Amino acid sequence: MIALVLLAGCKPALPDKPAEAKREAAKTAYAQAEGKIACAPAGAESFTPSCTVDRVQSQDGLFLTLRQPEGGFHRLRVTTDGRGVEAADGAEQALVTVLAPDMIEVALGGARYRLPATVRAPEATP
Repeated sequence: MIALVLLAGCKPALPDKPAEAKREAAKTAYAQAEGKIACAPAGAESFTPSCTVDRVQSQDGLFLTLRQPEGGFHRLRVTTDGRGVEAADGAEQALVTVLAPDMIEVALGGARYRLPATVRAPEATP
């Protein structure tokens, strides 16, 4: 009987998905508090909270500079017509995908960034 109890104690532990999800949420919240956003630099398959965002308000609007950990960056201009953001520099366009009512994904130059956003319908053109 004692042998059965000892063997039962050697059984591999099953993954604790709720605890794992809580750890990931805490890690993301900590990164956001540190000023980091989730990004996947060009060539990366997965997102990590390793990029930073600098915000600058000017007479031309709000500009975001998204900085990657290895030093690359992209500049975006926040639009007011419901599109979200657009590339502020260069000829390449930013592809914006709505992920949730409070989150967008921006693809630009092979890199992808996840940004908090207030998603609303685009304004109608006359």
